[in-house]
Amino acid sequence: MSSIITLSDTRRHYLYRKETDMRKSFDSLCGIVSNELGKRVLDGDVFIFINKPRTHLKLLLWERGGFTLFYRRLEQGTFEVPAFDHDARSMQLSADQLMFMLKGIPLAKISYRKTYQQPQAVC
Repeated sequence: MSSIITLSDTRRHYLYRKETDMRKSFDSLCGIVSNELGKRVLDGDVFIFINKPRTHLKLLLWERGGFTLFYRRLEQGTFEVPAFDHDARSMQLSADQLMFMLKGIPLAKISYRKTYQQPQAVC
């Protein structure tokens, strides 16, 4: 995994459900985000696209002043895709889930220990 990109839960991460032609670049991917997902690209969210054999992955995000496109190709193996609602066009992932996908860690085997959760204030 690259040290150039930092993933955190300050951004939302959306995995596009359909396979994507990896020849698509900024404008075509932005078109998918706005036309098929109904999301605003300029909100700063990360949009994840994977090709049919699941060997190539692109992350598209808007940062101040321009778009960033992160492209990862596996030399061996495939990216694991989490279980999907088949009617959904996209799925929101946590930064951890995305990092596990990029590192090849099986998502089904991940278990989190119970930690303290601060109760939500009722106003």
